[in-house]
Amino acid sequence: MTAVGIDAIEIWTGKLRLDLPNTFAPEMGEDPEKYTKGLGLESSSFPDVYEDIVTMGANAAKQLMDRKGLTPDDIGRIDVATESAFDNSKPVSTYIAGCLEQVYDGDFHHANKGERKFACLAGTQSIDDAYNWIKAGRNRGRAALVIATDTALYERDDPGEATQGAGAVAMLITENPSIVELSTEQGYGSADETDFLKPNQQFPSVDGKRSVQVYLARMREALEDYESVSGDTHPDDFEYIPFHTPFPGMVRKAAVLGYRHMTRDTEIEDELTSEIGRQPREADFESREEYTEAIRDYMDDLKGMDQYREWYAETIEPTLSISRNVGNWYTGSVHIARLSALRHALERGEELAGQQMLVGSYGSGAQAEVHAETIVDGWTEHVEAVEVEDQLARRYDISFDEYELVHDVHNHEKEVDVEAFTTPEAEFVFTGWGRMNERRYEYVE
Repeated sequence: MTAVGIDAIEIWTGKLRLDLPNTFAPEMGEDPEKYTKGLGLESSSFPDVYEDIVTMGANAAKQLMDRKGLTPDDIGRIDVATESAFDNSKPVSTYIAGCLEQVYDGDFHHANKGERKFACLAGTQSIDDAYNWIKAGRNRGRAALVIATDTALYERDDPGEATQGAGAVAMLITENPSIVELSTEQGYGSADETDFLKPNQQFPSVDGKRSVQVYLARMREALEDYESVSGDTHPDDFEYIPFHTPFPGMVRKAAVLGYRHMTRDTEIEDELTSEIGRQPREADFESREEYTEAIRDYMDDLKGMDQYREWYAETIEPTLSISRNVGNWYTGSVHIARLSALRHALERGEELAGQQMLVGSYGSGAQAEVHAETIVDGWTEHVEAVEVEDQLARRYDISFDEYELVHDVHNHEKEVDVEAFTTPEAEFVFTGWGRMNERRYEYVE
């Protein structure tokens, strides 16, 4: 069977940076460690006044196409995943295609364009759609362009305000890919939940405690469902496990749950039994509540074990480096976790061809998906080409007063006139509104 997967990746981060422990925390009257140790965040990215989900997505896509030497005729499908859309009819992919047509010969009139919505899961679902399109033989030799782009803003003084972020990830899905091959096997955990939603509003309504519970429950279901078709998983099976990362602190909870599940009835559980006992089995308890409490206590003990800590440091921690410095990118979050892991491996000179990652995606409302990805020969060249560190270093550091202005600029309910903090160069920018209140874009040399 022909391999299908991710052939190229590019990112575009919002061009402004908010330092959380040193700029945000003092103004909030909070201990900086609430952000650095609790949430696991150092800084957040924000869009400048001329940036939005279209410019970020189009700029990431242009970088990818330029690096791969692609023309519009090479692309047969453009799918955009976002939960920050500003039009309930016209998909963001059409805006992005229109931007790209300003700089390339030819057009995307032949390309199927769409927009995916399932909170943060939609980026992975768009990859699934592209995978199925290629596997079905409908692509006529063309590649699919998947773009996850979001501006994750919360209302001022909302508990989620510290996890904000903005950026885009562009991915090329092809036959015989150069970075990872996607597994045919997938697992899902899905339920009608009200943990995070935006009912005809820009800023989300969030039940924070409930959202964590739902995230973990759906991830567990998805892992179990994946194992029903792939066989049991084991911690040693995967070099890295990128999770959806609304903030790194959330991943810490998912990781220990996943490790407990994967080590049940294995030699690792046997090794740990003398120190923290055997994992609780529901049949040994009179009530579900007693069993749940016992599991919670076991995982608290598990987190302190050397076996777990070493596994976490090698398998999970490397996936968090970008997220720590940009905040939540919603649909792009799991995809920058994958990139973080591969960048870490590149820096360490690891030869990963043939090794696997297990990817855990999630979207509130709620659904999780788990699938495996096999790293392929040639991955180092394509991962090294992504200029992550340069982009992050070029961001403009904003003061708290400037942050308040930027937040107002991107608040749809407000009209404020603020000058840009940075100067656009060789990129797409938002220029204002057209006759039907559509957003307009231009390429700036």
